[in-house]
Amino acid sequence: MSTSTTTKSIETMFSVGAHFGLGRSRRHPSAAKYIFGTKNRTDIFDLEKTVPMLDAAKAFVSGLAKEGKTVLFVGGKKEASAAIKAAAQSVNMPYVDGRWIGGTITNAGQIRKRIERYEKLVADKESGELAKYTKRERMLIDKEIASLEKIFMGIVSMKKLPDALFVVDPRREKNAVAEAAAAGIPVVALAGSDCDMSVAAYPIAGNDSAKASVQLFVDEIAKAYQDGKKAA
Repeated sequence: MSTSTTTKSIETMFSVGAHFGLGRSRRHPSAAKYIFGTKNRTDIFDLEKTVPMLDAAKAFVSGLAKEGKTVLFVGGKKEASAAIKAAAQSVNMPYVDGRWIGGTITNAGQIRKRIERYEKLVADKESGELAKYTKRERMLIDKEIASLEKIFMGIVSMKKLPDALFVVDPRREKNAVAEAAAAGIPVVALAGSDCDMSVAAYPIAGNDSAKASVQLFVDEIAKAYQDGKKAA
């Protein structure tokens, strides 16, 4: 990347507050080498180090897209959920924009059975198959559909284990990260100063708590995937 391009990237990150970490007392030791300094007891990321981390993550994601592989987008906290859902949908990838359901990776067979139950109920409803049930029974089935949809809607299309995860805040999404590790699935992660950078194969040191910052990084990863698909 040229000096001018790097400078522009840093300026863009700076404009959305990507340089802000958390309080120094909350810093994870693995984040120390990415910290430029501390101002008013708040850690400040060295964005000159964040740029190549983002570039490496984008190159990895783009490579996956070229091979037609699946990236599961994960970010359930309020600052990330909308961005994660929109970005994943823009590239037709699965997502988890709420609470991580235990076993999504490590007990995928059982999760798939529940998703198939949801798909069957929806199909039966659309075909008129539910007309044979009483009004109360149909009401209970509608409630079940709504419940299953809320939990699994983002991963209905995921017929097999993902090839990688993109996670916003690996500390908060520790269960997802742990399941990925157990299955040998690499993780790309936007990680704040309180996160263990070592849990991600491709960590991106930056503000994972501000909507504007999260939006920027999520969009960059989605764009990298889209570019990879176009180059395939």
